[in-house]
Amino acid sequence: MRILGLALRRLAASLPTLLIILVGLFLLLQLAPGDTVDALVAQIGGGDPAMIDELRRFYGLDASAAVQLGNYLWRLVRLDLGFSAIYGKPVATVIIERLPATLLLMSSSLALAFAAGMALGIVAAQRVNRWPDTLISTLGLIFYATPSFWFGLMGIVIFSIHLGWLPPGGFEEIGAGHAGLRRAVDIFWHLLLPTLTLALIFLATYLRIMRAAMLEVMTLDFVRTARAKGLAPTAITVRHVMRNALLPMITLVGLQAGTILGGSVVVESVFALPGLGRLAYESVVQRDLNTLLGIVFVSAVLVIVVNFLVDLAYARLDPRVGAG
Repeated sequence: MRILGLALRRLAASLPTLLIILVGLFLLLQLAPGDTVDALVAQIGGGDPAMIDELRRFYGLDASAAVQLGNYLWRLVRLDLGFSAIYGKPVATVIIERLPATLLLMSSSLALAFAAGMALGIVAAQRVNRWPDTLISTLGLIFYATPSFWFGLMGIVIFSIHLGWLPPGGFEEIGAGHAGLRRAVDIFWHLLLPTLTLALIFLATYLRIMRAAMLEVMTLDFVRTARAKGLAPTAITVRHVMRNALLPMITLVGLQAGTILGGSVVVESVFALPGLGRLAYESVVQRDLNTLLGIVFVSAVLVIVVNFLVDLAYARLDPRVGAG
């Protein structure tokens, strides 16, 4: 119950942050030139001033920024994200259509980066200052320093164009009509290259953090005591060293949840994935304020949920947190 109470307090503290993010973004968008009506008029090739004024009244854009913000927050309390003028449907519907691709890309990339980074960090720490440590650390530095879009483009050139092993983009095969397990395999095949592209950069960070944490924990007194008692090296690594070394890794998951979500904008654009990242880019270009605010709201909620789960995991691994 103490762990749950701690997590609920953290969750409640995140709500003012969510409000500040939404208000700040709303005001920044008000300062930008143009609005949704301008984008609509540009798409249809122009319009007379009377029609433009009528459209602004219809979408509530003729009111002051304070009134528009108040109306939006009131709709948000009722879980109404508004209507997308560009897509011609409720914002919630647009986001729900795009959310699965982003969630799959985020979760698979985060899981791969965490697992591979942890494994490589353990190997590097156990063979410190030897060739495996040097090789792994060098690869991690290369992955961290290389832009994600370059990884994506090179992956398409090598694995899609030259080798023909993986599809170059998309979420699934269009018009194939797959269902059940066959559709799941098709989606997995299409997401494999984007997942690797997004995970490589974050893998480098987890690798370095895990290596440093393992080396620090290995010097502590309780590890020397375990060795003196004659415990097997594997038991010492798994039961004593790794559990304590995972604490900074778990913290990093919560900190990087938003970063991974932001990184998906580039990856989704490179691989033409119909996700929230690409939708956010399209909304900015087309000045679709309601859709962009809805994306920010959903993204912030996702980050808060991830940090909520991280708090639970951290308190489970470190009893001092729950006791506090």
